[in-house]
Amino acid sequence: MKLTLAHSEFGARQAIFTAEIVERIKVKLQEAGVEQEKLEDLTASIALSIAGVIDDLAGIEVDGLEVHPYLTFRTDDDNLIHWGENSYTYEQVYGAMKKLFYT
Repeated sequence: MKLTLAHSEFGARQAIFTAEIVERIKVKLQEAGVEQEKLEDLTASIALSIAGVIDDLAGIEVDGLEVHPYLTFRTDDDNLIHWGENSYTYEQVYGAMKKLFYT
């Protein structure tokens, strides 16, 4: 596998990835019977928490071992594309929420 810096391709895939996470959280909360009044806030809260972990904004350390995620996406030719630094899914949660809850 080859690791390639590809800003626009990464951004497009990351937006799809983030929207999918937000949607799946919403669906699971609905399946669990969460009231409509709480659904949006809980979806956002959980999505932002997960995004913080993906983006390496939340410190992860267990038994002295630090974990620093680095998001990449596999292309059709089994190569990997990346952004060049930490991902920014956290910043995309609000746009995904807007599309999911207000359109």
